[in-house]
Amino acid sequence: MIGRKQELALLEKLYSSPSFQFLIMYGRRRVGKTTILQKFAQSHDCIFFPAQEKNDVLNLEDFSQTVQEHYTGDYLAPFPNWEKALAFIEKQSRNDKRTVLIIDEFPFLASQNPSIKSIFQHAIDHSWQNKNIFLILCGSSVSFMINEVMGYKSPLYGRITAHLEVKPFDYLESAEFFPNYSQEEKLLAYGILGGIPRYLKAFNPYQDITGNIAEHILSENAYLHDEPQLLLRMELREPGIYNSILEAIANGANRISTISDRIHEDRSKCTKYLQVLQNIRLVKKIIPCGQPKTSKKGIYVIADHYYRFWYRYTFSQKNYYFLLGEEKAAQEIMDGISDYMGPVFEEICTEYLWRRAKAHTLPFIPAVIGKWWGTNPLLKQQDDIDILALDKTETEGIFCECKYRNRPMPMEEYDDLVQATAAFPKVTKKHLIFFSKGGYTQPVIERAQREGAQLMSISNLF
Repeated sequence: MIGRKQELALLEKLYSSPSFQFLIMYGRRRVGKTTILQKFAQSHDCIFFPAQEKNDVLNLEDFSQTVQEHYTGDYLAPFPNWEKALAFIEKQSRNDKRTVLIIDEFPFLASQNPSIKSIFQHAIDHSWQNKNIFLILCGSSVSFMINEVMGYKSPLYGRITAHLEVKPFDYLESAEFFPNYSQEEKLLAYGILGGIPRYLKAFNPYQDITGNIAEHILSENAYLHDEPQLLLRMELREPGIYNSILEAIANGANRISTISDRIHEDRSKCTKYLQVLQNIRLVKKIIPCGQPKTSKKGIYVIADHYYRFWYRYTFSQKNYYFLLGEEKAAQEIMDGISDYMGPVFEEICTEYLWRRAKAHTLPFIPAVIGKWWGTNPLLKQQDDIDILALDKTETEGIFCECKYRNRPMPMEEYDDLVQATAAFPKVTKKHLIFFSKGGYTQPVIERAQREGAQLMSISNLF
């Protein structure tokens, strides 16, 4: 199993506790929640119930069968109600043996029976909290799990002992899916597919990137071909408007005003729909690094790399690629992939800095890391910094420039970053880091040596 050591370690820690434990696990679809739970269940005696989109009666029947067969090896008849089912589990629990109940896709149960949360709350309050029980409720509807299960208005509020959001892999974990790829190919695969395990598995690790795009994305029979559309239909009622917003963002519209103008919808309506896309982890709002969260300078980006790729190419160019043919279309995409990979490369370098920060190998512990844009008083015009990291006092900073180009980075890029640091006069101790796919010109190398700047290549990321 690739990655997920921290997630499994948390499950083991809660399992080893002598007291009642109640974990809420959530994360967007395809991120690998069920795989983690199945891996955990392989080494423990668990009641594992995957809820389905059925009515309450049928789900109760399935749950009854799962529970009875777990304890007795036989299924007699469904419990008359959920209260009796949970009471049966409580009676079977033992002080000398951990009882583990895992319910996957809990929102499917709650949508058909809104009282199910109160039923669990009653069981916990009146008996389970004093038993050797480990309860796990898991769900892909992130907003439901956060607001309806963990929220203060939920009957379960205050009973939960731990929660875990399963997030996509970063670039380094994703690279493990492609052991035979070059480092550049590993970054490309991550830039196209993102960190969703199910998407990473869809590519053939023995096939080149161009061939994978043609066969596993552009082919109408491929799993990835319509995956974003299918997921949107599962999650949302009006996929048409969401499609328009995602296509607009993928093609460069990143502010409410430009998104609204691009899709010809009211700004307030766009704001509402964007909030939903943020709730399901498909879109994120970025604020200039160091600015308060209430800043009005925020921009929107597609959080999932595959959705960013799909809406930029497959969705926007569908008819054209159909006429062009899969292989030629894939080659055309690859011919211009550097432009697409520019912002992705910045995010990869940001993930690298986070890893170094956690390992305490940066010059200081950053309070914030992210992209910055704003007015540079030295230039008296708008400026930006690809990655900025500031310490807690904002007197020490790391300033980064990221270039995903085949040619060596020239001195002009070095000068641009030095000038950009002038926007932070409070920062008296400045560290410069450059990331360049194509290397550096000799003058840049010599200057970096004199001034103590770090020159990073793709190999340094691994």
